[in-house]
Formats: sequence, C-alpha cells, structure tokens
Amino acid sequence: MSQDRPLNNAELLSVLDWYRAAGVDQAVGEEPVDRFARSAPPGAGAATSGQPPAQPVQPPGPVGGDPGEARRLAGSASSLDELRTILDRYDGCGLKFRATQLVFADGNPAARIMLIGEAPGAEEDRQGKPFVGRSGQLLDRMLNAIGLDRSSVYIANTVPWRPPGNRAPTPEEMELCLPFLHRQVELVAPQLVMTLGGSAMQTIFRTTSGIIKMRGRWQTVSIGAHQVEAVPTLHPAYLLRNPAAKQQAWRDLLSLRMKMEAMGLSP
Repeated sequence: MSQDRPLNNAELLSVLDWYRAAGVDQAVGEEPVDRFARSAPPGAGAATSGQPPAQPVQPPGPVGGDPGEARRLAGSASSLDELRTILDRYDGCGLKFRATQLVFADGNPAARIMLIGEAPGAEEDRQGKPFVGRSGQLLDRMLNAIGLDRSSVYIANTVPWRPPGNRAPTPEEMELCLPFLHRQVELVAPQLVMTLGGSAMQTIFRTTSGIIKMRGRWQTVSIGAHQVEAVPTLHPAYLLRNPAAKQQAWRDLLSLRMKMEAMGLSP
C-alpha cells in the first residue's frame, strides 16, 4: 500500500474539478457537525448528551417556486433583454443558487433558425453561454458543414442554469423554467427549430418517445404562443461518445438545409 503524500498543485486542481463536476459546491462549515446525532431518532441525542437534537441543514434557495409567478414574469417581458433581466432577478428556481451564473442564449436574436438544448454544462456555467465546451465545438463544426454559424442561428436551453453534477432537471425545475423558454421563443419567433438531445426533444415535442425514434422527423409544434416547424436531432455530447451516430445527425442537418432552401431562408 502506498503511503499518503501531499498532493501537488495539478493534482489538487484535478480533485477540485472532480468535486465541481459531481455537484459539490460548498465547503465544510466553521463548526464541527455531529453526523451521528443528526441521524439519530428524535430525542436520542438529547438523552445521551444533554444537548438538543441537531436541526437539519436547509438547502440554499427556495424549496419550491410558484409556476404561476414564473408564467406571469415571463409574460411581462417585451424584449429579450428584458426577459434576461427578469431571469437574472428570478429566485423561484433552486437551480439558480447552485449555478455560477445564468446561461441565457448565444447567437443572433434576429435569426430565423433556433437551436434548443437541455441545460448548461460545467464550461457553459463558467462562461455564461450555451454550447461552448467540447460539444459546442462539435456543434460549430456541424453548423459550418451546412453553411451556418452562430451569427445565423439563435441558441438556447430548456433550463438556463446548470443542474448540480450535470444531472437532468427535475419535472419541478422544468415547470418553473419552461415559461421563460416559451417567452424566449415567442420573442425570437424563429421559422425553424432544431432540438438537440432527447430531453429537449421531449420538452418541445411534448412526447415520452426516445430520441432515436423521433430524430429527423419534422413536425409543427406550439412553443408558447408560437407555432413553428421543428425537427429533433442527437445532442453533440452524445455524438462525442458515439461517433458512429454522426451519420444520423448529418442526415438531420441536411434535412434542415433542405427545409431552409424550400422556405427561401438564406444563411
């Protein structure tokens, strides 16, 4: 067995990166915590130690928000800048209190094509923009392959804050964030939408079907009060893990390009 040794700077940074990816975002407190007393039955700690039982630690931020308030706030925005300001001030979703910052959107708000992903990852959380990590670099190459770039599309996520540890957003979190996405789509008013990944597809197409079954199929969907032609495709992160699936995504991109040409939409 190897002996314990101090970690060097590079190893310490690697450990911190691992903790961050796992969703650890709080250091230990200044005072020691008796975990045995906290997990003991009510009254047991007081009977043995003479101290009152420890109180459970409350998670940061609200336990649950009001979907009605989210809909009211989202509906009050008359521009994308106003919507972003409202989201910056909104405290109803607990995801905000564990994320570094809001990840609102990227690209051209006047674009006729909108891409919708699921939720920010670690790099997006750091930079405040969607799709800027390895999957974002692949997305840029995918767009370039059909003559598009970030100046000719508008990119957003179904959830604007990174879930801890990159977990999937809960149904409650989705319900609180969805009115803001709906209003974002209404304000952009795209003529074509492409969803990236299974979660975004299920949210926008209101289905429980899997992405492999649904990808590449165009449908007219209602997003808030906006009706638009939409098609789902595979998430770039999935393509990085499964390179063989890139040919399926390529067919979806060609389908998007053909739809653009049929509607007279130039890049």
